[in-house]
Amino acid sequence: MNHLHLPTFSETGNLHAVIEIPAGTNHKYEYNKQLLQFEQDRRDGIPRMVRFLPYPVNYGFVPSTRMDKDRAGDGDPLDVLLLAESMPTGTLIEVLPIGLLKLKDTGELDHKVLAVPVDPNLRIIDATDWNSFQLHYSAIRHILETFFLYYDGLGTMTLLGWGDAAEAQQEVAKWRF
Repeated sequence: MNHLHLPTFSETGNLHAVIEIPAGTNHKYEYNKQLLQFEQDRRDGIPRMVRFLPYPVNYGFVPSTRMDKDRAGDGDPLDVLLLAESMPTGTLIEVLPIGLLKLKDTGELDHKVLAVPVDPNLRIIDATDWNSFQLHYSAIRHILETFFLYYDGLGTMTLLGWGDAAEAQQEVAKWRF
């Protein structure tokens, strides 16, 4: 199965996310586009481990999207940050976008959709929109900013700001193929 080409939306119209990196790990996993499998990312031939705090959220991508380099993207699928308990690599889940973290990674756009599971039983916070997230969980926003600005070394990421759920949906539409 090619996880990159799974449907962007479920049959009920909810956004899909594919989990690459479970919350709570320092090991960076990626989907290998050639081998069509998940594997630990490598840097200089060595399995990559984040030498910082563990990932505070499940990290993955929106299937059937690509942030094209010819439009200033990083060439990868649009990223998803899923606020939920740790989920195994390869999990396909329906999510509800609540925001958009806008970043640049060494000069390329590297935006990330902030989401919660559609299934209320899988949620770890009670927010299902940007306003309630900001009102009750603004500390999570600060934690995510700090993590992504520093996890790969100072100066590689630049924070461009945040957007609401509507901006997240626009971002999905922009990069969908």
